[in-house]
Amino acid sequence: MTIDELKPIIESLVFVSEDPMSARQLAAILEGESTEDIETACLQLVEEFNARGGGLEMRSIAGGYRISTRPEFSEYVRRYLKAQPSARLSLAALETLAVIAYKQPITIPEILEIRGVTSTSAIKTLLDRRLIVARGHKQVVGRPMLYGTSKEFLLQFGLSDLSELPNLEDFEDLMSS
Repeated sequence: MTIDELKPIIESLVFVSEDPMSARQLAAILEGESTEDIETACLQLVEEFNARGGGLEMRSIAGGYRISTRPEFSEYVRRYLKAQPSARLSLAALETLAVIAYKQPITIPEILEIRGVTSTSAIKTLLDRRLIVARGHKQVVGRPMLYGTSKEFLLQFGLSDLSELPNLEDFEDLMSS
């Protein structure tokens, strides 16, 4: 393929990737294409994005390439995201997240005790979405992992800190009405 044929393919791959994509990763996907041609195409894409001066930029970061919004428009993006409902979570994931938010730091067996059902897949989903993080190990036999909410949790739910979580009593009042 020519550099001009590679650029739209690379642009689409970098766009859909959650993490920066290196020329080596792109070469593995674009079998038969040289890393040098891919690197050239990436550099040309970076120049084109910068020359256009639009709302998106492509840049080299952390050993790869990433497409993101320009920092000068972050306030508008933040307003938009704040107005949008957060990505959908299953009922099990939401219940697990609520237990973690209110009882953190907490272990998986403690979550099981509260919910009455296994929460392993919900924990994985919450970790994948970076809504919770590991907070070390509980100092008991077996040293189970402790989990708590993350900064991303606060961002997704528009909270400045955990003190802004609704009181559990408010929920109990809603349930009894």
